[in-house]
Amino acid sequence: MDLNNAVGELIAGLVTRQWGQVTPSVYETGRLVTFAPWLTGHERRLGFLLETQRPDGAWGVPDDGYALVPTLSAVEALLSELTGEARRDGGSGLHRAWLAHSAERGLRAIRLRMCGPAAASLDLPDLPAIELIAPALTERINVSLARLRDRPVPGLAGWAGCELGPPAGLSRKKLDFVRALFAAGADVPQKLVHALEIAGDDAAGLPWPTPEPTGTIGAAPAATAAWLGADAADDLENPARWYLETVVAQHGGPVPCGFPLTVFERGWVIAWLVRAGVRCAVPPEIVLSLTAPLGPAGTPAAEGLPADADTTAGALYALALLGAPHRPDPLYAYETDTHFCTWQGEEGASITTNAHVLEAFGEYLAAGRPGAQASRYAATATKVAGWLREQQAPDGSWSDRWHASPLYATACSAIALARFGGPESAAAVGAARRWVLEAQRPDGSWGRWGGTSEETAYAVQLLLLTGAVPAPAVRDAVDRAVPRLLRSLTGADGGDFGEPALWHDKDLYRPSAIVRAGVLAALQLVRTMPRGGSGTRPMFD
Repeated sequence: MDLNNAVGELIAGLVTRQWGQVTPSVYETGRLVTFAPWLTGHERRLGFLLETQRPDGAWGVPDDGYALVPTLSAVEALLSELTGEARRDGGSGLHRAWLAHSAERGLRAIRLRMCGPAAASLDLPDLPAIELIAPALTERINVSLARLRDRPVPGLAGWAGCELGPPAGLSRKKLDFVRALFAAGADVPQKLVHALEIAGDDAAGLPWPTPEPTGTIGAAPAATAAWLGADAADDLENPARWYLETVVAQHGGPVPCGFPLTVFERGWVIAWLVRAGVRCAVPPEIVLSLTAPLGPAGTPAAEGLPADADTTAGALYALALLGAPHRPDPLYAYETDTHFCTWQGEEGASITTNAHVLEAFGEYLAAGRPGAQASRYAATATKVAGWLREQQAPDGSWSDRWHASPLYATACSAIALARFGGPESAAAVGAARRWVLEAQRPDGSWGRWGGTSEETAYAVQLLLLTGAVPAPAVRDAVDRAVPRLLRSLTGADGGDFGEPALWHDKDLYRPSAIVRAGVLAALQLVRTMPRGGSGTRPMFD
């Protein structure tokens, strides 16, 4: 494996695939089946739903909490296809019996484990808008089940007139309130537009929002499709239509949750590569794409989303590492008494957002241009570092609302604290290192549900970026991890090898370029790892 060539291809991909590289979502794809059956690739989306169903009837990762949203979406989409007026006798090209069989298996999984009394013990993840999305989908499923009494479908006769209970105990109160805001034309927070589809058929043609220059509504295919409405088949002038066609063309039919993700992707890829010492020629247009969106409130991940502290911190950190530091003042728009919020009005707090804020302030100070604000920036870094230490779990790990794996949050926090948290952070960093060493799997990988190259890369980065000469136990752990890292770079489409998506949006997603950058950064650190006079270097050059 030629690491330099792999890095060059990754950087080139940032330019040629300007909207980003991200895996399709079962949730979002299901919403397009329902809201945009007229859109190119309808049959391929139905096929995607059939192909990605698990043997137990659910969709998504093997965790019922995370499986709730994609399973509800897939089942609702299949029922919509089977019972909808326009498509009941339509030519989807897929045998209706397959769709009905898949829907019936999904309904059983939902009723047995995810809705009603069975959901009392379901541990719901902190996915954006899950408290709105799950009740909205359950409502639509129940409408389709009621339709089965008048429009029977072979294989689903036993479900006619049935009704699913509340998903995981979630009520419709907040959903009804948000829908009323949309219907009244109220000035709702921009982040809610990302999930505009929860308004259902009433989302079609709302006077606000309007398409971004990219054509998107809320940087989400589902929100855009819901806004266009079911009668958009002949609307060839609306840029939102061509946004959807573009997303579909880039992903072969199925679609991701959030798209585009230009600034978010570029900031993370560049920062992780440069931090690891990877030599790469970064085109000026990428630097421009990180600087141009910066305003008083920072930058959004992409057009259609609100500015946020996480993306802003990532962009500022990358720019400082590239030798083009920008003052971190926009981040103060997100400061609270104790920490930094991801956006104003955030419910909860993000560990990784604050780790990235610490890196943004710390790297700017390290660049040697703090000026009159030096003491303020230093005090801010001290404050954030202290808050991060307070959030560490007793076992030495951290967990976060933007990623399913504690490996990500732990790596982000420990690396930031080791570099910018001062000597008082040494104990926290040491505890994180011990937790990582103890969490390694027998095959040399790391992972929450199973070993993945992504989580293995986070573990390796943590071990090699938070210490001096690695101890023998660290060198052994890293060497055993190399085969898993290399494996991820030798297959098609970045070598995902069926690894689960781990990043939080409305559904779990995998930002492929970012994950690949993490793996390449880890391999670079292994290649340059001090050996302390013992051992041999893994042969992957």
